Amino acid sequence: MATIELSSGTVHYRVAGPEESAAPPVVFVHAFLTDSRLWSRVADDLAERGIRSYAPDWPLGAHPSAMKADADLSPRGVARLVLEFLDTLGLDEVTLVGNDTGGALCQFAVDEDPRRIGRLVLSNCEGLDVFPPAMFAPLFALLRSERRVRFLAGQMRVRALRQSWLGFGLLAHDLPADLTRSWIEPALSDDGVVRDLVRFLRAVDSDELLDVSTRLDRFAGPVTLAWGTDDRAFTTKLGRRLQQCFRDAAFVPVPKSRTFVPLDAPRRLADEIVAIVARPRVRNERTNGAHGR
Repeated sequence: MATIELSSGTVHYRVAGPEESAAPPVVFVHAFLTDSRLWSRVADDLAERGIRSYAPDWPLGAHPSAMKADADLSPRGVARLVLEFLDTLGLDEVTLVGNDTGGALCQFAVDEDPRRIGRLVLSNCEGLDVFPPAMFAPLFALLRSERRVRFLAGQMRVRALRQSWLGFGLLAHDLPADLTRSWIEPALSDDGVVRDLVRFLRAVDSDELLDVSTRLDRFAGPVTLAWGTDDRAFTTKLGRRLQQCFRDAAFVPVPKSRTFVPLDAPRRLADEIVAIVARPRVRNERTNGAHGR
């Protein structure tokens, strides 16, 4: 993995695909309590097709090293970190791809400053007034305490529990147990990571994401919503509602997939990314109506 020093701290990231690619780059934003490996199969598929991608470990609870004590780890703060990553690496005309919590962060990012973002791909994620989904709201509330985070992470050492509906089990049909185990390790071993996780959850505000949704139609680039139809958390109804927020968005049902479309249907998701990457560039400007002016 490579590392980059950003204002909030050190961010680790994986790169796949040719350094000299004719296609614009893809940047992934993963879910809460996961890391960049959520995207590994998709990134490998894109690399075989000549597309270079970047998969950072964002500070969402499974990152390898804690952020600075004064870092802004609110959803909008992490979205600004995504934009800083693009700026620092000089990535332009980016196809930003988000899943679950990462999809919400992508929405915050295009609201904040869309100038380096050319296209957007969202798979089963928060949107409008859903942040988090109702079925996960009690868990989010529990995890707003560092003590409870450590306790629950300890319970998730048990494979059967971790892979069940009480853990990650509802999020994917194809859910490697060694991967989910690695996602809880940072919370077991690093108090700073636990602190970061709690700071993020304490700042989650569904009203703020709903407010962002009123400005998503200012994003000029094409959008694809690749939506797993087996998902009990992020329903197809939510995906269709989110589609209506954008000016140029396509809704693509992905059968036999739950929330983690990158795990359940990596080839299908890669196909949709390749298709949108081929779309002509539409330049996005930072308008006076954007939050981050």
